[in-house]
Amino acid sequence: MWSPLLDRVIFQPSPGIDLRPEQIGLEAEEVSLRAEDGTELHAFFLPSEGASRALLFLHGNAGNASHRLPNAAELVRLGIHVLLLDYRGYGLSEGSPSEQGVYADARAGLAHLVARRGIPETRVVLFGRSLGGAVAVELARGRPLAGVILESTFPSAAEIARSVLGPLGAILARGRFESDRKIGQVRSPLLFFHGDRDEVVDFALGQRLFEVAPDPKEFEVIPGAGHNDTTLVGGRPYFARIGRFLDEVAPEDGSGAQGSGV
Repeated sequence: MWSPLLDRVIFQPSPGIDLRPEQIGLEAEEVSLRAEDGTELHAFFLPSEGASRALLFLHGNAGNASHRLPNAAELVRLGIHVLLLDYRGYGLSEGSPSEQGVYADARAGLAHLVARRGIPETRVVLFGRSLGGAVAVELARGRPLAGVILESTFPSAAEIARSVLGPLGAILARGRFESDRKIGQVRSPLLFFHGDRDEVVDFALGQRLFEVAPDPKEFEVIPGAGHNDTTLVGGRPYFARIGRFLDEVAPEDGSGAQGSGV
């Protein structure tokens, strides 16, 4: 009985498109994907000329994909194609969001990159922010992905609920988005980011997930950053660190760093 109520708390979608790529001088293709249950999904594909690697951008629980276009544009400049996905019920995607639904949506995004764009999984990096971090961990389990970037994310929905509502909240959210239970099955290099003033996902929660994550892994603190201003506060050093990670795990010479330290 609690699942539909929790879904309404967890997922805060905005319909439609609030920012068009051309408004910020960005080249992008709007694409339609189909999840395994038939739900039609909307996404932006942002090409990077000459790139042979791709990043699947899995956003947080609120808004829609168009709100992340400026962030995605900065990532494209690092020399990587970006697929920015609207989960079901978000943006122009069909359906209503649920935990299993957004997992299926992420799988559809990865399948598009492999089948439609011809990019092997070993050349794909996942970027999961906040709730998207939990989606990324689920998708990465057992897959030979180039790497996984987790930003401002958490061990489980129960831990977030505990920090807001206390023990009762943890009980209500038990069993939801359990990244701490799954992350041991991730075989790709991991890069964590977290602002030390995060007011939504406590900094300590990000550290807790990092502690149980397998090697190779790195944790980058963004001093002074909250939950929604990591790119602004992190600035050039933040994107430079992502660029180094991409070049380590999916270099354009194709040598890769799968399973090695980063």
